[in-house]
Amino acid sequence: MKVWLPDNPARASLGELPEAVEINLIPREGALPQEIETVDFLVPPYGSHRVIEALPRLSALRVVQVNSAGVDWIAPSVPEGVALCNARGTRDAPVAEWVVGAILDSFKGLARFRRQQEQAQWKPRMPRELAGSKVLIVGYGSIGRAVENRLRPFGVEVTGVGSRQRGTTPGVDALDDLLPSADIVIVLVPATPKTVGLFEKQRLARLKTGALLVNAGRGTVVDADALCAELESGRLEAALDVTAPEPLPPESPLWRLPNVLVTPHIAGDSPAADQRVYELVGDQIRRHLKGHPLLNVVR
Repeated sequence: MKVWLPDNPARASLGELPEAVEINLIPREGALPQEIETVDFLVPPYGSHRVIEALPRLSALRVVQVNSAGVDWIAPSVPEGVALCNARGTRDAPVAEWVVGAILDSFKGLARFRRQQEQAQWKPRMPRELAGSKVLIVGYGSIGRAVENRLRPFGVEVTGVGSRQRGTTPGVDALDDLLPSADIVIVLVPATPKTVGLFEKQRLARLKTGALLVNAGRGTVVDADALCAELESGRLEAALDVTAPEPLPPESPLWRLPNVLVTPHIAGDSPAADQRVYELVGDQIRRHLKGHPLLNVVR
């Protein structure tokens, strides 16, 4: 079985593989080798246009195992009959830590004080207290629950929102009723036809003045122009690890607004997360070779 995967040091975490497995590395730059067209099991680098464009030519392809929880960036290009698997669970910890860090940065004004420090300015400002805040987690999967577990010790009230109502967990159809009372709204949903533009102008307007919007899901879920308008007015604050488009163009006002934190889609990244991804990849390779059911099958 021919496996092609990114040239990442974490591949040492694949574990022992059967002799029948031939590992090949996808070059970081330049044209793809012609030999990749015989691949059986592919681990594409995140967002790689070279690999996405090559997918129709990979006639032997049987499995695409992505290294991310979301598959929106590649799913439309995966040929019919090819199993598409995500890396659900491998990046929960770093995303949850980023969300908590972004919230604390906003409430305590850490970035503002860092800018003052660089100018040797002693200007005290009153920080906000996280305890007692009402938090809405939109996208209540494994990452959402990891965020909740890390936030509850701060004494906040957490409400998770799923794609649809399950038991006591409300669905997105309840968003309009829940948003006005939320102090913090955390967006973790993937990009799908149903979630693109989920937070449009009217929905953003339902957030209370002073609310914090944290987006670690996908940039297309939030209407960028409507969010910029709310931020420019000073009515809302935001922390964004994802934007639309990506990379964020230099002319975007988001770069210069003082009430928004922008990071370059790195919330789920860490050496430990990469190790967990490659442990999953190794497990999936062994499963596929033995004819066992694959994990995290999206399609």
